[in-house]
Amino acid sequence: MLDIRGGGCVTEGRSEYDGARVIEVEGRELMRKRPGMYVGSTGVGGLHQLVYEVASRSVNEVLTGGGGRVDVTLTQDGGVRIADDGPGIPFEAAGEARVGDGLETLLTRPETELRPDGRNTVRWSVYGVGPCAATVMSSRLTAEVRRGGVRRVQEYARGVALVPPVTAGPATDTGTTIAFWPDPGIFDTVECSFAVLARRVREVALLNRGLTLSLTDERPAGGTRSVSFRYPDGAGDFVALLDAETERVLPEVIAFEWENERMAGIAEAALSWRSAREERVRSFANSVPTPEGGTHEVGFRTGVADALTEHALRHGLLKPGGPGLGADRVGEGLTAVVSVRLDRPEYDGSTGGRLGGATVRDGVEQGVREHLGSWLDRHPERAAAVIGRITRDTDPDES
Repeated sequence: MLDIRGGGCVTEGRSEYDGARVIEVEGRELMRKRPGMYVGSTGVGGLHQLVYEVASRSVNEVLTGGGGRVDVTLTQDGGVRIADDGPGIPFEAAGEARVGDGLETLLTRPETELRPDGRNTVRWSVYGVGPCAATVMSSRLTAEVRRGGVRRVQEYARGVALVPPVTAGPATDTGTTIAFWPDPGIFDTVECSFAVLARRVREVALLNRGLTLSLTDERPAGGTRSVSFRYPDGAGDFVALLDAETERVLPEVIAFEWENERMAGIAEAALSWRSAREERVRSFANSVPTPEGGTHEVGFRTGVADALTEHALRHGLLKPGGPGLGADRVGEGLTAVVSVRLDRPEYDGSTGGRLGGATVRDGVEQGVREHLGSWLDRHPERAAAVIGRITRDTDPDES
């Protein structure tokens, strides 16, 4: 276990809190000496990873605790502040949580050691180290919790808690705010890219319907810039955004969601066809992009092809005995988003870019075939338009 809790050994006579707050120097120094093992690199990608690790915890706190928004701010002095309106993560030292269950533990131990992923866990990246990465790799970090009418604050320096949490006054709302200043001794740059972060913030908002995410940049000399995102239709809004400037075959986006216990998760798919020929399919697992695809994409394409072929044969839109509408044919002009939320996602390879699992492939294929097939039956004219477009563009006998 990598425990990075802070500066020395437990000695007789120290309190339970003092003992629990002790960080093994070896663990903390390992993270600082080999940051690429935990955040990917010491470049701007690794810097952004610190933001993702803290923001991921805030998003999950909001989604499970009844809040509604997470705000990310790039401050004038080079820091990053992430605030949420969740219930507030309790401090252990305040007696609000058992040792090992509170904010101090989240800030000093990798999340991979604390709890497994689940279908309701939102990840911003494949690393999943958690806020402790920001604690250790920042020259300074402050944590503020507003809970039970009280505001408490704790400060860290390079992974070490300077003092126990202190009461800083009353609180009129609830939530957790973490601010950190990345250590220039670790990173090649401590200048975050507003454009890159804005794209990822929008992506996470699109994948989690109803969640409000904002990004504010206080650094520009010409004044603050800010963006805010909230999408009530999730993946359906995602496809509409991807197709915003193209001519579509269908007037609306087809979208559906279903749960499948065999794959131990929930799947969501949205799709439409454009007049263009290229395929655009974006896939995700627990809100993390899977740029190399995987079993969820394979299942999606097979399910789409099967649903269209079955409908076309039943309604005389394909010749019996002829070729079906295979995945290669239905992909022309297709725009789609496929998102799965799994209890235990499995990946092929070490990069996490390709999702594995035969049960995921089967669960997505079955769900897409059933839901898309039902939509086609309810909208026969639009189904005929899609099938006609595919056969005209891919069948040499129809040209």
